[in-house]
Amino acid sequence: MAQVLFVCKQNAGRSQMSQAFFEQVANGRHEGRSAGTRPAEHVHPVVSDAMREVGIDLSGNRPQKLTDELAQWADLIVTMGCGDECPFIPGKRYINWDLPDPAGKPLREVRAIRDEIRARVDDLDRSLRSPAQ
Repeated sequence: MAQVLFVCKQNAGRSQMSQAFFEQVANGRHEGRSAGTRPAEHVHPVVSDAMREVGIDLSGNRPQKLTDELAQWADLIVTMGCGDECPFIPGKRYINWDLPDPAGKPLREVRAIRDEIRARVDDLDRSLRSPAQ
């Protein structure tokens, strides 16, 4: 079982969507969490709206701060726009997804970001599957 941490600045958009999609497609085979270097007060409302359209409710989610303990927990850390703010921990595998921040964007643009995240999460899930699964 892989433990994947999705990290962005506010943990209010990209990383929240990524975690939600990952938990859905991994279906218990892997575990996902998300965090932000400077967490917002709540998930962006437009992100909640876009995710609700695909049957995922983020209304109860609360952004959390990226801690050293959380980073240590992960086998794989997927970063999204946190740049130098994301800690580097030797021995951890990192992937960077260059995705626009959905904050302040109209729903039409957030849908496109959501759909790109879904495709990347599907690819990630496939890459984590062993031949025995």
